Amino acid sequence: MIGTSKEEGSASDAKSSSYTPPPNVIVLPQTKELVALMTIIRDKETGRSDFVFYSDRIIRLLVEEGLNHVAFVEKTVITPTGVEYKGLGFQGGICGVSIMRAGESMEQGLRECCKGVRIGKILIQRDEETAMPTLFYSKLPEDIASRQVLLLDPMLATGGSAHKAIEVLIERGVPEDHIVFVNLVACPEGIKYLLDGYPKLRIVTACVDTCLNEKKYILPGLGDFGDRYFGTA
Repeated sequence: MIGTSKEEGSASDAKSSSYTPPPNVIVLPQTKELVALMTIIRDKETGRSDFVFYSDRIIRLLVEEGLNHVAFVEKTVITPTGVEYKGLGFQGGICGVSIMRAGESMEQGLRECCKGVRIGKILIQRDEETAMPTLFYSKLPEDIASRQVLLLDPMLATGGSAHKAIEVLIERGVPEDHIVFVNLVACPEGIKYLLDGYPKLRIVTACVDTCLNEKKYILPGLGDFGDRYFGTA
């Protein structure tokens, strides 16, 4: 049985929704394969081994899509036949930044797509007295301001942690439109909160769930992603 988390709640709490994400929220095509993968990781009976395996498959799809939304420049190369090919190249380096701890589960998927990619980390926790997200730790590449950043965190619930993480990146000189936030499950409330503060941000997600309940759990959700992925439930 998965413990209570901010991504969990009873199905009876869910509200019906006809929510349409704004243009800078990119939702993966809801193919039968993706829905099947999401069904596996949402199932409370799914064991850790299968949860990790199928989550990793979804993360790889998300990272591939996230890379479609960084900046590119035109690039011409010569093929082995001696002919020019006019293609594209990444504009500047790519950097992944994971919001600890759950975001660390997405690092390997990025490494598999981007050889030698730099990885930064940000640790944010909620202050018990103020209920506000507080920065506890950050370790970012020195040249992060010149890179395209994929911000990694599996769940977008209230958006408090992601909002703080984006604030940290911008303070380090990363332009807002150079940040792509990649996550597995989002909700309308979290999307609105992030885009109200950072309208140039792009969000790539596998699905947008119905809502948050009064306890701020995503519904239908999938439980505490970090606990299930790292086996600490």
